[in-house]
Amino acid sequence: MSAQVFDSKEVHSLLMAAANLNGGSGNARLQQIVHRLLRDLFMAIDDLDITPDEIWSGVNYLNKLGQDGEAALLAAGLGLEKYLDIRMDAEDKAVGLEGGTPRTIEGPLYVAGAPVREVVSAIAIDPDEDAGPLVIHGTVTDMAGKPLAGALVECWHANSKGFYSHFDPTGAQSDFNLRGAVRTGADGRYEFRTLMPVGYGCPPHGATQQLLDRLGRHGNRPAHVHFFVTAENSRKLTTQFNIEGDPLTWDDFAYATREELVPPVVEKTGGTTLGLKGDTYKTIEFNITLTPLVQGKDNQIVNRLRKAAAA
Repeated sequence: MSAQVFDSKEVHSLLMAAANLNGGSGNARLQQIVHRLLRDLFMAIDDLDITPDEIWSGVNYLNKLGQDGEAALLAAGLGLEKYLDIRMDAEDKAVGLEGGTPRTIEGPLYVAGAPVREVVSAIAIDPDEDAGPLVIHGTVTDMAGKPLAGALVECWHANSKGFYSHFDPTGAQSDFNLRGAVRTGADGRYEFRTLMPVGYGCPPHGATQQLLDRLGRHGNRPAHVHFFVTAENSRKLTTQFNIEGDPLTWDDFAYATREELVPPVVEKTGGTTLGLKGDTYKTIEFNITLTPLVQGKDNQIVNRLRKAAAA
């Protein structure tokens, strides 16, 4: 093992200088965070005897991660995004706020700007011969079960190839294909008429899959559908449900599965009267319960960089 130097005066002075801790200028919160993260990294280098070759391999990896634009994908794959959910769950419990539809990770593929419809939106813009028709519907209520009129329900998911519009490497999808937003009616109802999604895998040559390969892990997700739900005097809900029966439901590389978020899939007929591409279709009822503000504030809003486009 190499020499242990972390506890030396020289190293602690270096940490203070690098973060400009107590330097009298700069962002004090950022200085605190950088100091702590550098401290933990330096300690790990000592404790694990991390070599210069390994350090520079890591630096090179971060360069590739940035070039590939996969930092948010890696955050999900390493459990960072799930960990934030665990913390928010614990914060809710600590203030006695339990119940409501469970949160789960947002993921990196939301796009703002989808057209907003009233109650019902047909979001399958592009034909997809490999995907059967699907209707997602439900009611948005408060904790007392009262329907929430005018709630905004945003929905997005992948196509039968596992690609999302605006991120499709084939360029085959129209803008806002399989993405939409609706305002609930007086009865709190919403509905999306769409196509059955499949799961997706990380880009096979990207930085995220490169690291997962070295860890001996796969980079695949089960079929799922994402939601943002907002309403007056309620906290914003970020969630998603998995498609029942997907073999990866309990082996999601992004750790997003929750038991309450696997609703049953039901087969029905009469799809042609709904404007679907076939008479037989699948339907998923996903009822959503929003939670109240905490001391008048929405502490579930997460500010992060998101893609936006004009419909």
